[in-house]
Amino acid sequence: MSSVRSKNTKPEIIVRKLLHSMGYRFRLYREDLPGTPDIALPKYKMVIFVHGCFWHGHGGCPRAKLPKTNVDFWKEKIEKNIGRDRENIKRLNALGWKPIVIWSCEVKNPNKLKERLKRELSSN
Repeated sequence: MSSVRSKNTKPEIIVRKLLHSMGYRFRLYREDLPGTPDIALPKYKMVIFVHGCFWHGHGGCPRAKLPKTNVDFWKEKIEKNIGRDRENIKRLNALGWKPIVIWSCEVKNPNKLKERLKRELSSN
């Protein structure tokens, strides 16, 4: 697990390049915000979390299947991650920030992701 990156992952870099190509400017890893969002757009008061499907328990996603060994450990770990994510989103909402969660499987379709980002950012 120590070889699993938490910053500058491939899905994050893809989302950042996409946002930049759309003309948006952002900050990375704002430690002063709950959950240390991967991307923060202060002008729009929006933050983006790029979640790995496995690590954050993306419901219904084939990438989120638990391993067949040590099931109790993994189930507890993923449930804690999900709970922490929910709490961070509540805290961000209370501070007036709009959190967006992008799953790593969504990055596979950049056109669809671009449309989603346009919708989310224009709605603010």
